[in-house]
Formats: sequence, C-alpha cells, structure tokens
Amino acid sequence: MPTDGDVYEILRLELRRGSLILAVLGLLRAEHYGYTLRKALAAQGVDIDEGALYPMLRRLDSQGLLTSVWREEDKRNKRFYRLSAEGEALLGRLEQDWRAMNGALDKILQEKP
Repeated sequence: MPTDGDVYEILRLELRRGSLILAVLGLLRAEHYGYTLRKALAAQGVDIDEGALYPMLRRLDSQGLLTSVWREEDKRNKRFYRLSAEGEALLGRLEQDWRAMNGALDKILQEKP
C-alpha cells in the first residue's frame, strides 16, 4: 500500500505534467535549444530534467507543434526549436483553458466549508 508521501509524489507529478507542456510551448514562442530552454524554465521557477525535456521536445516536434533546425553554435551542432504556426494556435487555445481552470480552482480552493 502506498504511503502518504508516495501518493503526494504521484499526484504532484500528474499535476506538473500538463503544466510543463504549457510552459515549454510558451517559452518556445522564441527560439531555444534544449539547454537554453531548460535554463529559461529554471529562471521562471520551472525545473525540468533533461530526461523529461528532450523526449517532450521530440514528441512536440513530431506532432507538428514545433519547428526545429540544426545549426552550429560554439563549434557544436545544436537543434533549435520554435513554435510552428500550428503550435501558436494550439498554445492560444491551451492558454484559454488554463486560465479558465485556474480561475475555477482559485474559487474552489478559497471556499471554506
């Protein structure tokens, strides 16, 4: 049987999963490669490890939500990502849903029984 700590961790990860996608899409309105994206997320208080970020980037790219190009920078080839037109449109819709859900949750969590 899972402990309270295990249950908390499972639910925390579920809560973060969707939020991370929204954060990544939001920051990719500007071009980044993986390392700079990870640093930009951390600077905003959103930590993500490489083992989660890179598969997410590949998945979003394969879904057509990102465009990516390989370029040499600092004598190394790096893959740069940016939102595609489809990704921009989807981000707008997801942002509306996020704001509506946040507003509803704020009301629910502020209510005292």
